[in-house]
Amino acid sequence: MTSRTIRVGLLAYGAIGHEHNLAIQNTDGLELAAVCDTNPDRVAAALELAPGANTFSDATEMLDSGLLDLVVISTPPNSHYQWAKDSLQRGIHVVLEKPMALTADQCDELIALAASKDLLLVVYQNRRFDDDFVTMREIIRSGEIGDVYHFDSFVGGYSRPCDYWHSNAEVSGGAIFDWGSHFLDQILNIIPDEVAHVSGQNHKRVWDHATNADHAHVTVTFTNGKQATFVHSDLAAARKPKFYVLGTTGAIIGNWDPAGEPAVADLPAVLSVHHIDGSSRIAALQPLQPHEFHRSIVSFLNDKTPMEVNAVQSRNVVAIMQAAEQSALQNALPVVPQLRRS
Repeated sequence: MTSRTIRVGLLAYGAIGHEHNLAIQNTDGLELAAVCDTNPDRVAAALELAPGANTFSDATEMLDSGLLDLVVISTPPNSHYQWAKDSLQRGIHVVLEKPMALTADQCDELIALAASKDLLLVVYQNRRFDDDFVTMREIIRSGEIGDVYHFDSFVGGYSRPCDYWHSNAEVSGGAIFDWGSHFLDQILNIIPDEVAHVSGQNHKRVWDHATNADHAHVTVTFTNGKQATFVHSDLAAARKPKFYVLGTTGAIIGNWDPAGEPAVADLPAVLSVHHIDGSSRIAALQPLQPHEFHRSIVSFLNDKTPMEVNAVQSRNVVAIMQAAEQSALQNALPVVPQLRRS
């Protein structure tokens, strides 16, 4: 595929499909060749950006069309495994939305299949490229707060969960899988050390219309004693900071933007860096160039340039979430996840 345009198909077209479409239109080397959705209004929305794209209402027909080099799968999580498998078996490179699948075994099967066919399999870990996370990671890597030993992350508030698949544990994998696919990936990126065990707890106390937990808590303990937590809550009348990071010579707090209601989770946190002498500063955001992930796809497929995200990383996030769910069934008793080296 060296130096030729990569023909992309979008399998399902919602908000995240639109995000991919925008990136494709603004990334040299990518072309939207086809879009598939059972809802004609969503297909029409895709054509507003890419009027020349071929359209399908049947995913198998799109995969069999011969039009695609790569497919972006944005279907609900419980279908990720099967659509990725179907695509790889046809010799099509795959970009998956989060989570990669609902079990680590399914992820392992997909990774092996992609390797056997020399195909790209990668998950769009888009929160790895968020302005606040990228800035915070650079501060940590600079050594300004010393060695990080404690990392808290939080998302949520007090609100009724939506009625879509996001709130259905059978489809989404549960509350831990829904946002944990983002935040646990960030944790493992900040603290790449060996994991000792994981504990999790789910609370179902108020919102009876949804099957996801109302409040989910995950703690990751590393073999060197470092710890990280992730909380996703629809029962938090008072929000915790998005990030609370302790290092040996300082700390970082990522506070939610006070102007962010109701879509506070979509805005970057306000990052304050605290030093042991009592001084502090507000960190200016240092974003990456737009569409960095999609440019890295082109570089990988054309030149084998390693990507920031790889499939084993996303597979390990699934293994952590599985362990947390297993722990939650045992009232937060620790579970050792089965992880792989990248």
